[in-house]
This record gives sequence, structure tokens and C-alpha cells, in this order.
Amino acid sequence: MMTVASCKEGKGGIDPGKYVRYTPEQVEALERLYHECPKPSSLRRQQLIRECPILSNIEPKQIKVWFQNFRCREKQRKESSRLQAVNRKLTAMNKLLMEENDRLQKQVSQLVYDNGYFRQQTQTAALATTDTSCESVVTSGQRHLTPQHPPRDASPAGLMSIAEETLAEFLSKATGTAVEWVQMPGMKPGPDSFGIVAISHGCTGVAARACGLVGLEPTRVAEILKDRSSWFRDCRSADVINVLPTANSGTIELLYMQLYAPTTLAPARDFWLIRYTSVLEDGSLVVCERSLNSTQGGPSMPLVQPFVRAEMLPSGYLIRPCEGGGSMIHIVDHVDLEPWSVPEVLRPLYESSTVLAQKTTIAALRHLRQIAHDISHSSITGWGRQPAALRTLSQRLCRGFNEALNGFSDDGWSIINTDGVDDVAILVNSSPSKMMSLNLGFVNGFPSVTNSVLCAKASMLLQNVSPALLLRFLREHRSEWADSSIDAYSAVAVKATPCTLPASQFAGFGGQVILPLAHTLENEEFLEVLKLENIGHIHDAPMPRDLFLLQVCSGVDENAIGNCSELVFAPIDASFADDAPLLPSGFRIIPLDSVNENSSPNRTLDLASALEVGQTKSKVGGDSAGTCGSMKSVMTIAFQFAYENNLQENVATMARQYIRKIISSVQRVALALSPSRLGCNGVLHPPPGSPEAVTLARWICNSYRCNSGVDLFKPTAEGSDSLLKTLWHHADAIMCCSLKAMPVFTFSNQAGLDMLETTLIALQDITLEKIFDDRGRKTLCTEFPNIMQQGFGCLQGGICISSMGRPISYERAVAWKVLNDEEEAHCICFMFVNWSFV
Repeated sequence: MMTVASCKEGKGGIDPGKYVRYTPEQVEALERLYHECPKPSSLRRQQLIRECPILSNIEPKQIKVWFQNFRCREKQRKESSRLQAVNRKLTAMNKLLMEENDRLQKQVSQLVYDNGYFRQQTQTAALATTDTSCESVVTSGQRHLTPQHPPRDASPAGLMSIAEETLAEFLSKATGTAVEWVQMPGMKPGPDSFGIVAISHGCTGVAARACGLVGLEPTRVAEILKDRSSWFRDCRSADVINVLPTANSGTIELLYMQLYAPTTLAPARDFWLIRYTSVLEDGSLVVCERSLNSTQGGPSMPLVQPFVRAEMLPSGYLIRPCEGGGSMIHIVDHVDLEPWSVPEVLRPLYESSTVLAQKTTIAALRHLRQIAHDISHSSITGWGRQPAALRTLSQRLCRGFNEALNGFSDDGWSIINTDGVDDVAILVNSSPSKMMSLNLGFVNGFPSVTNSVLCAKASMLLQNVSPALLLRFLREHRSEWADSSIDAYSAVAVKATPCTLPASQFAGFGGQVILPLAHTLENEEFLEVLKLENIGHIHDAPMPRDLFLLQVCSGVDENAIGNCSELVFAPIDASFADDAPLLPSGFRIIPLDSVNENSSPNRTLDLASALEVGQTKSKVGGDSAGTCGSMKSVMTIAFQFAYENNLQENVATMARQYIRKIISSVQRVALALSPSRLGCNGVLHPPPGSPEAVTLARWICNSYRCNSGVDLFKPTAEGSDSLLKTLWHHADAIMCCSLKAMPVFTFSNQAGLDMLETTLIALQDITLEKIFDDRGRKTLCTEFPNIMQQGFGCLQGGICISSMGRPISYERAVAWKVLNDEEEAHCICFMFVNWSFV
């Protein structure tokens, strides 16, 4: 079969109307080349013809047209798929809303009837109060002595009664108004939204509800959600104690579940649950559960130390099959986490429905959507791993961090004597299971004598700093808090020999480079390999110049409300097998209260808004002080070290000092990142040695006009600040870099920060060449001298890399030399036109 392509190039080239026929082999070669480089330059197209003999009979202009047509077809195909998916979602949501409307109308009718009934009863009761006979008093009081739940035992009949009651209460929450639901802040409804998420208002405990469409069959959805430890990072274990089949082909299960504590300042939680799985008459699959206690009756479970027994009120999953495949799922989580058992400063964490929604309800829906995406887009990602294998690595990191942070005695952990100051807790673990999981058999070919693990952990309260911003700084500036000799020690202890990796795959900054392995769809979680360069030696042990860490980073979105921010890492060995030994350490930052609604979550980054607020005093008034002190969070730090038993005291002293050093560094960084450093009125102070932002904006625009002959843009208003505001909000990414041997970025507008996924503070550690791929670096090396000589240049479209390791495509890049008022070269400015994440 031959492929026909139209070629209309005009005079001097290919005749208008001429059609070119491609053989299947040529089409296959072109498609392969397209996936490598979707927008080849003229030189690249000529190179393709030379490298592929099968294309030798095709003109470069014909290949150009083929690539243009293929890009158009790909765009149309993607748009068609997207519209079909949106149509399916809208159809399902429309059906859901119609059913909900029906249900609410019936409920209104029932409420009207109940209102009339209770009004009549009130009138009757008022008449009855005039009758003082003993008979009347006894009769009227008997109604209130009837228990709400008749006593039930642990027999199948008793459990079935509890299960049916749980099902009814769960459905009244999932599709009714048993709980007053309000839309969760920050969630945007619409066909492209994550789903419909609501939180409770004024009910017992905390509750959250979510509804969304997932591309999985109902039975598969139920199977995934019932395996809670596979998607709920806080779940330590969920053991099924007993299973009973029911007459309606359902099952009743008795479960004992343990949850990790999120910080060292609070005890862990556990639940004793009944779970009921059944199929409704309309074919919907339901999985509902609740706590078993003295109120409901049924079998009991003794309290387990050191856990606090929490209560789960009727919760679960309603899973409806959708026409054309997939499922519409309703998720309800309703718990009472016993806030009385934690310090008062932490109680907002246990009394917030928003936190419950982020950690549990939304996490479940995200996990389902991630699995559905991986199935529909089956591919091999970082280092030849399937997405499921990378998720497992991420879960292992987080689970190992949680185990160390909680230090349960049944895992083999025990507390050792401290130095009299209780700010840092030291725990040790010499259990065989712990050492076997680390696989510490040989180091550099010799038997390992490392036979124990030590954990140093601490928590600290942070104020007036964004958790997401602080975490991004810790990720991008490891040298600000880490000790390279400690990194080297950790690597030796777990035989973390260097990995052989192609340098071209890494993107980086500040003495560290990153190889992205995976990026989840919804919650901005990144799994990556961190390469630490030139870590040196430790004592007399020869160490490689570079060290590699497996790292997971999440919660970097400053706009997410109630989201936890985590950075967890572990040294890895050369094999990097799926069962590679991991000894995770890291940070967890949990917001304890939300930012004032009137303040901007991006106030440290938004130059134009800062200037506007600074000029308009009425907008600041007396609220600035409250805004500046509104953010409060708790950071928990846990670091693990493998060691020899005879060195326990030395390692404990080293670990304690290291954690205290990290705490001091974090406090210093948090102070530097706090809004007070920028001024509570939002005025941004430029870095030392740099021109004022307004002046720099003028230099950028004037230099562009002098070199190109046209204006970069027209200011939207008059005044000295109008250029800066227009530049800051410009749709294209505009960035300046220094005139050094290794140029680094010094300024960017908001689009540039979004493209590089960084902040103004961290921007200055990103080098120019690190954001380009191999082809882009070659082009840059060729064109940079011309740009410096002529003052202006244009780079062909291609691919660059964000600081988070994500690929970005751009149509073209314009570069020009920026001159100051003395006509001296100040910097080079780049503008990336029509950029987007690939």
C-alpha cells in the first residue's frame, strides 16, 4: 500500500498540485524519525536523507511537507480522542446529575411531609403537657428509651444486620444529603476537571466525598480500592480477619487496619472495621465499611499499643458501570480521628475535612486514574521500567520513610539513650527482617559487617513560609543543607556504587543533576534519580566522584489546599534492580492551616502583583500583618544510617549533630523564603548587584527594538511600571541569563517560571545549557557567538527540559543582547514562543 501526500511549494521547488507516493518502508522510517524529532530543521532534514538511504529519492521539501501533514494529523487525532473522552464524561455526568436531581426532588417531598408530621406532633405534645397523669408521662417517655441500634452479636445474622445498616447510611451520604456537603476549595468543576469533590460541613468527625469517571471496569475498581495499602500511603496494614459470604452473592469482611502517624508529635491510628461488598438491583457495585464498637454491637477487638483507636463512620465506594466502558465512582470517607489525643497545635490536621480529602479521597481517585492511564498508554519509561514498577519504587521509598518515622517496636525499633536533650530522637533496629530487606551482604566484593540501622528523627514548627516553596528549595539546593561526607558514608554503608547513566538524560542545577523516571498525572509527584557530583572521599575508603540517589518529590503545587509536601530519597547501587536495597530518609512538611483567602498563594513570585499591591495602600491596610503570619506548618525529618554494632555510639552522635545542623539550615532557609523578607506589603527586593526590575524591563524592551526594529510588545498602560507588568504577564517565556562562561538565569517572567517549573529564588541556580537537549545544545553552541556579535538571533523549534525534568516543546526561540544605559552588554535575553509541556 502506498501513502499519498500533497506537496504544494510554489515556484523553484516542487510543482503545485504534485503528489508524492511513499512506500510503507519510507512511511515507517519517517514515523520513526518523527517520534525522535517532530519538528526537524532544514539541516536536520538533509541529515535524515543522508542517514536513511531509503529516503534518498525524496526531496527535503517533500519531507518538510510530510512532517507538516503528520503533525496536523497527530493534532487532529489527539483532539478527536480528547473530545470523545470529554463527551463520554459529560454523558456520564449528565446521567448522574439527572439521577441526583430526581433524588433531591423526592427528598424535598419527604421533608415537606416530615415537616407537617412533626408540626402535628408538636401540637399534640403541647396538649399532652396539660395532662399530669402518671400514665401520660410514662407513655410519652417510652419512645425515647428505645435504643437506636438493637443489641447484636457476632453471629452471621447480627453481622448482616450491621452490614445492611451500613449500606443504607453510606448510600444516603454518597447520593443523598445525610451530610451537608460543600464544594472543596480550589477544585474547579467542568469536563476537564479532576472530578467533583466536596467536604463536610458541621457533621460529627470529618468527611469528604468525590465523584469521577475512570476508565476501568467496576470489579477492577473494587479490587484496587479494597487493597488500601497499594494506594493509601498512610496505611501500614489492612488485615482481613474473617470473611463471610452472604445470601445476595456479597461478602462481609472483618478488618483490622493500622495507619502511620504523619509526624513524630502524634500517635498512630488503628481501626476495627466491618466491610460489606454487594451488588445493587441496578447493577452498581458497592463496597461500604464502618467501625465496630459497643454502639453497633458485633465482635470486639482489644486496643493495641501504641495506637489510638479511631472511628470510621459509614464510608465506602459506589461503582456504576458506564455505557461504552469505564465506571462512574462515588467515594465517601467519614472518620473521627480522636483529635483530643494530639497536641493542640496539630489538631487542625485531625479536624480538617480538606486534609482528609487530599490524603484519602482524592488519592483513591487519582490512583485509579493513573492505573487507567497506564493501561491505555502502555509504555516503557525510565530505565526500561513499566509504570507499575516505578510506582512500586515510589511506594517503597514512602513506606520505608514512614516505618522509620514511626519506629514501631514490632518492626524491631527501640529507643536508645539520648544526650539529655530530647529535640532529636535516636532509634536503632537490628532485627533480621530489617537487615534482610537491605540485602547488606557484600560491599565492593567483601563481606559486609554492617548489621544494624539507626534512625535520627525530629519535628519542628514552621511559620510564615509556604511548604511547597520550602520543599522545592530543599530539592533544588541540596548543598544548602546536606553534608557530602554523610552522603558518602550512607553510600558506603549500603554498597551504593555508582550507576552508569548517559549524561544527556539529566537536567540539573547547583552541583546536582536529575534523571526523571516518572511523573504522575494529577498530584505532581516526581520519581527521579539524583546525581550528586564530586562528593569526594570518606576517611580512607575510596569513593566515586558521583553518588546516585533514588528520590520521590510530591506536594510542590502551592495552590493545593491541605496538601502535604514530601521529599524522600535513598542511595541506590549500580544494578538498580526492582528489589534494590533502599534506606529512605527525608522531609515531610504538613500545613496546619490555610493561607488567608485574600492573599495570593504566589505572592513571592508575582512581581507585577507585588508592585501593584505596594502602590495601592488601601489594598494592604491592616491585613498585611495577618497575612504575613497566616501560614503554619510542621516539618518532620527522619534520616537512616546503616552501621556496625561497635560503632553505635559514634554513629548516634554523628546523626544527632547532623539532624540539628539540618534543622538550623531549614530555619535559615525558611526565614529567607518568608514573605517578611520581601516585605509584608508584597514589595519584592531585587537581589544584590542586579538592576531594579523596572529598569531591567526597560533595558530588555529597548534592546529588542534596537536589534530587531520592532517593539517587543505595546504597554497596556502608561507609567514606569507598565513595561514590567506587561513583560511579567506576557504569554511567551522571557528569561535573562548572565554573560559568564557558564551562563545562568538571572530573571524570568511568570511564563518562564511556569515553563522551567521553578521560582525566582531557585532560578539563579539553573544554567542555560542544562535546559536544552543534545540538539538544542549543539544549536546553541553554533548560534551563541553570532548572537553576541550581531546582537540578535533566532533558534529553530525543539525540545528543552524543565527543572523538574519534564520535556517542553517550543516553536522557536528568539535571543538578543540586552544593553544597559551605558550601552554595555548586561545579559542575554531569550524568548521561547508557543511553548508547551510534551
